Amino acid sequence: MAIVYGGDYNPEQWPRETWAEDVRLMREAGVNRVSVGIFSWAKLEPEEGRFDFGWFDEVLDMLHEGGIGVCLATPTASPPPWFAATYPEALPVDESGRRLTHGSRQGFDPSSDVYLAKALAITERVARRYHDHPAVRLWHVHNEYGCHNARSYSAAATAKFRLWLRERYGDLESLNEAWGTAFWSQAYSSWDQIHVPLPTPSIPNPAHVLDFKRFSSRRLLELYRAEVALLRSIDPSKPMTTNVMTGSHPDIDLWEFAEEVDVVSADHYLERPFEHVNLGFAADFARSLGGGKPWILMEHSTSAVNWQGRNRAKAPRELLRNSLSHFARGADAIMFFQWRASRRGAEKWHSGMVPHVGTDSKIWREVCELGARLGELEELEGSTVTADAAILWDYQNLWAQEHEAKPTDDLNVQQVLNTCYSALWRAGVTTDVAHSEGDLSGYRLVVVPALYLTSNRAAENLKDFVRGGGTVLVTPYSGIADENDAVYLGGYPGAFRDMVGVRTEEFYPLIDRTIELTSGGTGSIWSEAAEARGAEVRDTYLDGTPAWTVNRYGEGTAHYLTTFVDGDTLDRVVAAALSDAQVEPVADAPAGVEVVRRSHDDGRSWLFCINHLDRDAQVKTATAAIEVPAGEVVVHAESEN
Repeated sequence: MAIVYGGDYNPEQWPRETWAEDVRLMREAGVNRVSVGIFSWAKLEPEEGRFDFGWFDEVLDMLHEGGIGVCLATPTASPPPWFAATYPEALPVDESGRRLTHGSRQGFDPSSDVYLAKALAITERVARRYHDHPAVRLWHVHNEYGCHNARSYSAAATAKFRLWLRERYGDLESLNEAWGTAFWSQAYSSWDQIHVPLPTPSIPNPAHVLDFKRFSSRRLLELYRAEVALLRSIDPSKPMTTNVMTGSHPDIDLWEFAEEVDVVSADHYLERPFEHVNLGFAADFARSLGGGKPWILMEHSTSAVNWQGRNRAKAPRELLRNSLSHFARGADAIMFFQWRASRRGAEKWHSGMVPHVGTDSKIWREVCELGARLGELEELEGSTVTADAAILWDYQNLWAQEHEAKPTDDLNVQQVLNTCYSALWRAGVTTDVAHSEGDLSGYRLVVVPALYLTSNRAAENLKDFVRGGGTVLVTPYSGIADENDAVYLGGYPGAFRDMVGVRTEEFYPLIDRTIELTSGGTGSIWSEAAEARGAEVRDTYLDGTPAWTVNRYGEGTAHYLTTFVDGDTLDRVVAAALSDAQVEPVADAPAGVEVVRRSHDDGRSWLFCINHLDRDAQVKTATAAIEVPAGEVVVHAESEN
């Protein structure tokens, strides 16, 4: 077997005479897999009910003859113009009630029955024609669910939202209790009175909005399930997946999607200011969604993207560092969007494996070098990454914090997550991403970043982890409200008050200032009128109010912060929590050098040493000193049977 290497291939964008050249260049670069058909609906079905598969037959046959396997996509992410012209009621409606028009991609309402019927019709045609084609290795269902149309506010969505609420709550009495409709005279006496959350005169009901976000994510999941059910009825043997976005577009609950796919596949594009640290999180998240099993990097970029305000081209060797960082963190497939950079269209300034300038280029040389490197590393296929630490991430917590009525607009849960993950990255600790209600028993340290929405089940899960000997680090604005966004009473941090040994009477968000700590550090965004109730105080504000506490709870330890501390202070806090948890870095490496271990069950293991610095560095282990040139990646075999 070989490590999968390739990218999205869109031959319909290019004249037929280019196709043979494409296959030749793929072989030169070491490409062995491409995704095809993702945006081919209009070409495969140019008019409703009239199909043209001849050109696609030719493409698949040519790829197979060239030794290139295929991830065959269902082309349902981008309905053709005839769909919008014939069924305008199936187009999405935005939050202001405006129906959107055709002209880009994902032009459909996820609640539209017409869309689902047409999507299943083209899926069935593709599946029946190609399920036994020798090039096809995997079904690539749809593309990036929820990227542009995650929430539609249509009449169809309203009808399905009501049905979903009936299933969730059973009766209006339960819904009214969960939504707290006694406030502002909002109690419902008929299901027909409930609508999707369109603009209102004042602040909308937060529980109503939160449930709509849950419903919208589930609608997209139901579309995936429908396509998969059809595909399995025709082709039960091949694995099926859909590419999710672990670094951005947080409008769908990826934990729910992960339960449905045969293998996790993820897209990732660098986003400032965290760059390669953000990449580390996205890769760790993809691995965690699959329970630690190898995953597919379905898309990333060879260089610049096209949608950022300033689209930075990657520096020399950055393509290699980025790709091998994903591989180090558990990906067994490294793929790009896309094979050739487009000449036309909305993404013509998005880089490709074959850039506009052609093969006499930095990008092409690094694409070929990466293919060769992956070929040399094929013995790592199936190896895994083990983490002793985890950081919690819950989409429903994020959605609850998106509501406009909250203590401060300056608190952004994604920024809190990034800041905490960055501290673990700097400490050299490989970290999983975990759900608050998931199994935490395999970890020694769990970091809890602004887990405002904490279900009773999640609270008990985390307490059980600490009682059993685990260590937690809890940031401000955690444990505040239950799954219905109802505040826990008796003092903050609510659900975690006894675990952290602290009771906070009131929040004091910081307005245009920082707060000094006795240690010499500072806090920002947030402060609390906190009192230690059994916890040891490690740091305080200058007035003596606890800023960092440590509490022994059962057999474990809970660290708690009452403000968002500066980077150096956070590093000290994280170091103390890691020490309590007896978690050590993978190796002794300078700041800016990333080290990750992949291992086989037979005892063989490899250290990936990725130098993000502009100078040479040395990584030390108990048995070796590994020299890593500036900007390079060294893969060091640690042991063999």
